[in-house]
Amino acid sequence: MSHLKICALIIMSTALLWGCSAKPDRELTAAQEQAVAERIAPAGHVVKAGQVVAAVATSSALRAGVDIYNRNCVACHSSGVGGAPISGDIAAWASRLEKGIETVYANAINGINAMPARGTCMDCSDDEVIAAIDYILDNSK
Repeated sequence: MSHLKICALIIMSTALLWGCSAKPDRELTAAQEQAVAERIAPAGHVVKAGQVVAAVATSSALRAGVDIYNRNCVACHSSGVGGAPISGDIAAWASRLEKGIETVYANAINGINAMPARGTCMDCSDDEVIAAIDYILDNSK
């Protein structure tokens, strides 16, 4: 290669590397920085044998079954979408209860047929899903 080509290659490589390392034109907002921090936060903590760990208070209380139902369940269980038993349909729920209440709870938590796990409420605890099922069943007697 000629010296001119080598010089041009070095200049282009330097410009490319400089361009890739430049700061973005805009900074993140505080809300965006918080969202990034939450996404990259560790999922848990390692505790070594004998290490004393302070109890962590949870900020979220158990949500009521009616709230979970109105936010996540009503779309399918008010109209029967995908074969979902309608809230208030005594016969539909009675046939499911023949398998036992624990089976109904497990199906709601794990999903069944067209119903996804937790009925799309991915931030619901098992107890909250159970509370939503209890709410539906209380209104289907």
